Amino acid sequence: MKVLITGRSGQVSQALQRNLKDDYELLVLGRDAMDLANEEAIRETVRRVQPDLIINAAAYTAVDKAETEVDMAFKVNAEAPRILAEEAAARDIPFIHYSTDYVFDGDKREPYREDDATHPSSVYGKSKLAGEKAVQAVGGKYLILRTSWVYSQDGNNFVLTMHRLLQEKDELRVVDDQIGIPTWSDTIASATAHLVRRITANNPGPWGIYHLTSTGKTSWFGFTKAIAHKLEEQGKLRARLYPIPTREYPTPAKRPANSRLDCSSIQANWDVQLPEWKDAFEHFWQQNFADQ
Repeated sequence: MKVLITGRSGQVSQALQRNLKDDYELLVLGRDAMDLANEEAIRETVRRVQPDLIINAAAYTAVDKAETEVDMAFKVNAEAPRILAEEAAARDIPFIHYSTDYVFDGDKREPYREDDATHPSSVYGKSKLAGEKAVQAVGGKYLILRTSWVYSQDGNNFVLTMHRLLQEKDELRVVDDQIGIPTWSDTIASATAHLVRRITANNPGPWGIYHLTSTGKTSWFGFTKAIAHKLEEQGKLRARLYPIPTREYPTPAKRPANSRLDCSSIQANWDVQLPEWKDAFEHFWQQNFADQ
């Protein structure tokens, strides 16, 4: 089975490559091979490689920069998914696309369900919601997987940034009133691999939108404390931590105060098993930082 994966160097894409490489023929394309801002390039590439399944792990994720680079955010996050979905539907093959908690405004107190009303507060969130709606409008065999607070051993992300700053700075002030669920890229990739196996075995669950994160909850401050605790055990912690409210850390794009996603639907309909975020983080740390 030939699987086309976009976003070659992204966190989720690299995790997918690790999780799928032994069982499938992977065609992993970066910007140099397929420019997601170029419709003709997308269509030509898909028709040339003739995949059996498409996973769109690419996205414009510069949340603050999107406030000024609106056109590019919408080209990559809305137009490209539509085109990929159209090509997948034309070939009658499955299409898996990743979305985000930013499609919600974060004002709800409880975890968001798939059928909750969307109301993005940022350009990034609006572009991702437009991508969701475009894929839904095309129809076909699609899965839209919303996730949040993604981290990994690859690229730029919260964990790698804090791992460095906690060893460099004398003190760090971290937002404590934004709540979410840290999700390791390998958790997403492992769950996606399970979905792909179900699909290839002709035993899929219902197509549509699903939430896919770890379980539990914490704040950015709480997540930083978990990283700091690991560094302290290794004798590497330097910075003292202080919690602050969001208003003391203004950003161009508004962040959701509540990013928790209810994942009970994908667990029930696709038999996906999801770890508690602390357990996944422990596994991540042991795999990447335990011997450093």
